[in-house]
Parts: sequence; C-alpha cells; structure tokens
Amino acid sequence: MSELRRFQADPWFPKTLGVEFGAGRGRPAVSCYFIDGRLFCVAVDAVHGPQVTLRGRELAACAPADLERFLLHADERGVLDVAYGPRGNPGVNGLGLVLRVQEAGGGVVTRPVMVGRGFADRCTDDWEGAIPECEWRGRPWPPADSSESRSSSGGRTYWGEGNSAKPAS
Repeated sequence: MSELRRFQADPWFPKTLGVEFGAGRGRPAVSCYFIDGRLFCVAVDAVHGPQVTLRGRELAACAPADLERFLLHADERGVLDVAYGPRGNPGVNGLGLVLRVQEAGGGVVTRPVMVGRGFADRCTDDWEGAIPECEWRGRPWPPADSSESRSSSGGRTYWGEGNSAKPAS
C-alpha cells in the first residue's frame, strides 16, 4: 500500500494526523491516525480495504443487521461486552472496536474502526472516546428493522465493485 494523502483528522485536536493508504487505482483502503507520530486508530474501508475478523467472523463489508446479531449473540454468551455509542454504533470498548457503515453497492455495509488498548476505554462514545471526528461523519448505524440494515445478498458479504460477493463467515 502506498500513502495517498495526509490530513488534519480532528478539528478539536489539531495534533491528530490522518493518513490514507491505498493500492491499485489510489482508492483509500485504510485510514490511520497518529498523535505525536504514534499510531492510535485504524479504520478499514468496507469496499477497498482488507478484511478484518473477530473470532472468525468477518467485520468489513457485511450487512449491519447480520453483524449486529453476531455481536449480540457473543454478548449474551459473555464472550464480548458489546456497547452502543450515542450515535447507535455497536462496538466492544474492551477491544477498542467500533463498527460504522458506509454506502456501497446501493446499500450500506459495515466498516471496522479500531483503536489501541490505551485508547479502548469508551471508544464507542463519539464525545469521550479517542476516535477522530472525521470517522464519525457519514451514515448513522441503521436501526435493526430498517431495510438497509438487512442483507440483500442472502448472507453474503459485499466485496467491491464488479467482484462477486464472498460468503459471510
């Protein structure tokens, strides 16, 4: 991957540097965020980024309702401690994981945003957490009963333009 651009990632914290990396045609695949030269947050593009898994479950490019069911099942079993932030995004503060959505293929799919252990506490909270403001912009997490939250691909993961869907784990 090569560096595509650098930008100020958070208007409230001018020392937060964002760097987009991509491959191929220069489309961003991963956004990394640094404070004083130290990486603290990584956000994966749902369409062009790499796949990220949690306990064998793919987290990028999934139907929001499908992934939310997985998280809630893990929460019920005591495997994960799922939390919801003020904007309705699910995540696991102990792991430093927040799930966001982005538009792709005529609907919305999931994109993981992760912070390091030192920043994991309250990461689902867009006000008190460490995730830069630019990562909170965009589509809100759809309600579970919303048609855009459900899989239109029969439980298959959307994976980029012109590519066939990969089966969800």
